[in-house]
Amino acid sequence: MSLLQLESVRSNLLSHPIYQEITTPERVKVFMKHHVFAVWDFMSLLKRLQKSVTSVDVPWFPYEKPLFSRLINEIVVAEESDIDGRGGYSSHFALYLEAMEECGADVTMFQSFLKPLKEGNDYQTVLSENTLIPESVKQFVAFNLDLAMNGELYEVAAAFFYGREGLIPEMFKPLVDSLMETGASSERLVFYLNRHIEVDEEHHGPLAEKLLLELCEKNSEKLSKANRIGEMCLEARSNLWDGVLEEIKERNL
Repeated sequence: MSLLQLESVRSNLLSHPIYQEITTPERVKVFMKHHVFAVWDFMSLLKRLQKSVTSVDVPWFPYEKPLFSRLINEIVVAEESDIDGRGGYSSHFALYLEAMEECGADVTMFQSFLKPLKEGNDYQTVLSENTLIPESVKQFVAFNLDLAMNGELYEVAAAFFYGREGLIPEMFKPLVDSLMETGASSERLVFYLNRHIEVDEEHHGPLAEKLLLELCEKNSEKLSKANRIGEMCLEARSNLWDGVLEEIKERNL
């Protein structure tokens, strides 16, 4: 898989029609109902990286490559305890739930997944048995959780960079523009999106890319596989967006 092919898939995602269709409050609610799963499973990718390149066991022993620990810990600090725009601190996931509440977006579908997961049920079983979650969301979450739990570390880093930190600024900018132009957004959602654009573009994106390249160790096979993982992540995201538009169409919103 070449970088040129990867960029082509990325370009197609960034021109997805969803950015022109999220134009009313009701459509925003549908978008958030689906997108919250991506906000949540991002943390599993991040935690796999943190668990692998830092020492979180007791008794503590230093990880052999402190550069990796530094890169990931800097990202974790913001993702779990960023400024909340109101003088306090919050995880980005909690910020998103606040935005959903402010918009009046339905969290029932997400909670129907998270509750049995917290009770110790296997995510694959929960997804397969849940009739509320559309197939596009199931495939997206299953892909990312399987990678976070079972993928090679450089593969997880590839998903983290290509599918998240290196993508989000360009992916969210047209969405923010559309929301602001149509007046379809809320204060907390715009804050969440703009905060991600800011920290990922200026800081997290470059850190995630550096970690990926370090983990690939200039190995051409690893680099090629990393590009392939990146392509799969982008295709999964595009399918997730397709699912949002499908519900909007079905409900004639």
